[in-house]
Amino acid sequence: MQSSFQSSPIQTGRERFLAACQQQGTDATPVWFMRQAGHASAEYRKIRAAYDILTIARTPELCSQVSLLPITEYGVDAAVMYTDIILPFPGMGLHAELDPVRGPIVHNPIRTLQDVEALQISSAEEATPFVMEAIRMVRRELSNRQALIGIAGGPFTLALYMIEGIPTRDYSTARTLMYQEPATWHALLDKITQVLISYVQAEVKAGADAIQIFESNIGLLGPVTYQQFVKPYAQKIFTAIKQAGAQSIHFGTGNASLLADIAAVGGDVIGVDWRVDIDKAWQEIGFEHSIMGNLDPTLLLAPWETVQQGAEDILQRVQQRPGHIFNLGHAIHPATNPDYLRQLVDLVHTHTGRKAN
Repeated sequence: MQSSFQSSPIQTGRERFLAACQQQGTDATPVWFMRQAGHASAEYRKIRAAYDILTIARTPELCSQVSLLPITEYGVDAAVMYTDIILPFPGMGLHAELDPVRGPIVHNPIRTLQDVEALQISSAEEATPFVMEAIRMVRRELSNRQALIGIAGGPFTLALYMIEGIPTRDYSTARTLMYQEPATWHALLDKITQVLISYVQAEVKAGADAIQIFESNIGLLGPVTYQQFVKPYAQKIFTAIKQAGAQSIHFGTGNASLLADIAAVGGDVIGVDWRVDIDKAWQEIGFEHSIMGNLDPTLLLAPWETVQQGAEDILQRVQQRPGHIFNLGHAIHPATNPDYLRQLVDLVHTHTGRKAN
């Protein structure tokens, strides 16, 4: 197997990230962290003391400021937008809030076909112009030095929030509707998909290099159920991202049994959580796809030697195969030492014995 690392001049973070998305040679392994624009940052905590999460996400100046913090604080290769996957909800007619402890809450949940029919479909520029303006601001600031990642929720995860109304362990109300009222489920997924297509394409137009789709709860499904109730809609969304000219990342958790199906949906990069060995996961996904992951975020609460061992194990398993983007297996834990994040970026970048830029 040929190493992914090349002897050409040192790349920018954006060049490194995009090359890995396309399984091309890089000068070092690219690295960024999910929810890097918050949690562990002292500067972010100062901003959060004055503003709630959705206010930051809906205010382009604040959103861009927070999204850019990890670039200087950690030296990552990509900025990820500080947005939330429920931002399109109000434009659809849903009264939603984000509880910082409990998560998304929808006060008028979807329970009937009539509820679905009442949902509105608006263009992303009309419903969420603040997201696109924040992306444009971050793009201007980054220029071409680092990549810019936009985010959106996956259709299954968004449907769970819309139907359940409050976060639960197993989302039994939503899954019961899916099985008992399949016509209602498919009508809802169709509307969600239309909204998401507009949303991700607007993010790309505004300047995003890649879009990550978060299917945080997809592990609740088995392969047959996923194929029947989710896969066709996910395929449309990833096709839309490709048509817009951006790279795509498909990320879920607890979904080891779905990796082959998720890869077949069409994402350029498949994100995997810490519950799977990254080398075995890549074999399951297929080496025609890039892979992202997958250090256990809780490991960062251990001594640095333990963090280093875990990161080096992942890098060893990947064996410099083209297409690996280093990340955590999920979001940064709030108690993470930010110095560890800086050290981890440096470790990943210098794993080849060459300092990245």
